[in-house]
Amino acid sequence: MANYEYEHTVTTTAPADAVWALWSDVSRWTEWDTSLEAITLDGPFAPGSGGTMTIPGQPLITYILTEVEPGVAFSDETAIPGGVLRFGHRLTTADGLTTITHRVEIDGPPEMAKEFGPVVTEDVPEAMRALAKLAEASCRV
Repeated sequence: MANYEYEHTVTTTAPADAVWALWSDVSRWTEWDTSLEAITLDGPFAPGSGGTMTIPGQPLITYILTEVEPGVAFSDETAIPGGVLRFGHRLTTADGLTTITHRVEIDGPPEMAKEFGPVVTEDVPEAMRALAKLAEASCRV
């Protein structure tokens, strides 16, 4: 069981494939996640591929895609000193709406996880709103 867990959900009128197009094109993540200065992916958007991300004021961070269910969900992991960050992303649809869920789990020493967790997740709601807005705009083009 993770020592820190967080989940946030937003709903959008954009179809799931519009959100998925933004998720699976890692080069576009900086358009909706303002905490990212730069991000790379070495390989396809598939389990086992990984890359690096630059967050201002932080050393270069590496991540790996651990699960990818095209059009539906993906997960990735980032090793941190003394622990691991796991990010889960899922899309569900009902009644013409798409629900976007972002989950964060931190495994590591409880004190570190409880202190680090809120820092990692503080901008998640803003990033998810921006993702939904960008997906909606892509449908109006």
